Amino acid sequence: MSLRILVTGSEGYIGQRLMAAFVAEAQVEQVVGLDVRAATAPAYPFYQMDIRSPALAEVIAAHQITHVVHLASILQPSNDPKRDYDIDVNGTRNLLEACVQHAVEHLTITSSGAAYGYHKDNPAWLTEQDPLRGHPKFSYSEHKREIEELLAHYRQRAPQLKQLVLRPGTVLGRTTSNPITALFQRPKVLAVRGSDSPFVFIWDEDVIAIIIIGVRHSKQGCFNLAGGGALTIQQIAKQLHKPLLVLPAWLLRLALWLGKTLKLSRYGPEQLDFLRYRPVLSNRALIEEFGYTPQKTSAEVFAYYLEHNNEHQQNAAEQAK
Repeated sequence: MSLRILVTGSEGYIGQRLMAAFVAEAQVEQVVGLDVRAATAPAYPFYQMDIRSPALAEVIAAHQITHVVHLASILQPSNDPKRDYDIDVNGTRNLLEACVQHAVEHLTITSSGAAYGYHKDNPAWLTEQDPLRGHPKFSYSEHKREIEELLAHYRQRAPQLKQLVLRPGTVLGRTTSNPITALFQRPKVLAVRGSDSPFVFIWDEDVIAIIIIGVRHSKQGCFNLAGGGALTIQQIAKQLHKPLLVLPAWLLRLALWLGKTLKLSRYGPEQLDFLRYRPVLSNRALIEEFGYTPQKTSAEVFAYYLEHNNEHQQNAAEQAK
């Protein structure tokens, strides 16, 4: 079967690596990129386009797309929450409508472990059978929950469009830079008293491999993406060789409120739940049902990130001399 693939968010961190992999795949007849960012001399047809654009359907029709990989998402909230929502949720709805209208066979979409939400009563290990509750004070988490509700609706309305929904934990690789890695680069590692705040990590190369396998075989279902095991915030601080600043919840909440009120920080007291109620993802279904065992455990992914992150910092320091 020849695959004709459209990738939204093609010029992002994962998108660029995925495009290169698809270009090299013998089974791929054509891969098309779409992003609001410009592309630099792409080796594939590219459209600089907002995911909400009505012209999206025309792109799918023009290239007779059979498979769509939807990576485009607002990772860091802007000062315009209505716009963020419109891009994330209504943009995904626009894509789904275009897929159904032009008989796309398969959709792969990167949701997030954040869709489960940051809640005190989350189970120790979240499985795909646990409810997606999002978090009303975290737009990224809440948008992912709403998008998954939308996807569930389309599985009933348009079952001919096969869906592969991926829920990654924290993605790390050689050059990762995101809001989570920003936490690791602070002088001290912040912790909430009484909480281990465990993190699960997935290697970026594993994410790319899973997407390629999913597209190649038109796999269906919802799957958590995480390396085996988890790292507590105490273990992370130790590996970073940084002091661990442990604060009681009431004090941290007050400090976050003051920081946001005085416009010293964009983060407010809602950040407390993000820090202490991390969603910890089980990868059993990924291994047993999808058929993929991550090449690195969470601990190995973090060690790999640290090794290469230190290399980049040293190289930057040497170039600055």
